[in-house]
Amino acid sequence: MTEPGALAPADADLDVRDAPPPGLWQRMRADPQYAPEYLALEAVTRIGPQAAAWVARMRTMYPTMHPDGLAQLAVKRFRRHARFTGAVSGSVGLPGAIADLATLAWTQSRLVLHLAAVYGVDPTHPDRATDLLVLQRVHKATEAARLALGVAQGREGVGAALAKGVGTTASRAPVGRALGRLSWKLAQMAGMRAVRKVAAKAIPFAAIIFGAWANSSTVNDLASRAINRYRPPALTAVPHPRPASR
Repeated sequence: MTEPGALAPADADLDVRDAPPPGLWQRMRADPQYAPEYLALEAVTRIGPQAAAWVARMRTMYPTMHPDGLAQLAVKRFRRHARFTGAVSGSVGLPGAIADLATLAWTQSRLVLHLAAVYGVDPTHPDRATDLLVLQRVHKATEAARLALGVAQGREGVGAALAKGVGTTASRAPVGRALGRLSWKLAQMAGMRAVRKVAAKAIPFAAIIFGAWANSSTVNDLASRAINRYRPPALTAVPHPRPASR
């Protein structure tokens, strides 16, 4: 058991390997205009229960753990994962950048939902999809995000139908343009540094370093915004250990 106010243990069980499900990727490719909304909705449905279960498990294992310590553990784990995927995508050129943008946006969504759960906010509530779009700066206002989510939910059937035609000879040209729109939408969701990362693909070797840095930086920026949103103002800070008396 940890001491009161202790930070989270380094070996806490947090699986960061989850990736966007294939069905989500297909919907985003088929209807890129609403890719961020599709991702946010899927994240709350799929990741929300995982985040709630992880926090509940950690509370059982370490009942005196301070929420800030648990939050920083989540940030550290997801940042490390984002840095690794960014470096890998930097080594495979531009096609890998688009896939990494989706993975990065998904990782960021996982982080936000875990931070919500850490600070006692229900990560499975539909409002978390709205939070994701605002925190990731896809939309500036809550009402705009909520409206876009409603439109996306109404278009899910359309996106599924369009996805069936992706990859056919007749649809190759439109799909090429759709991937361009998708990369921009995902970069917007993942953060503007991600846009610069795509441009850096033209620079050999530098893309590996820049990809890791860009992913790590966007996770840090988003984590700060999410903690500011979800952390209760009345929550006391982690107490500093008192110096030993002589």
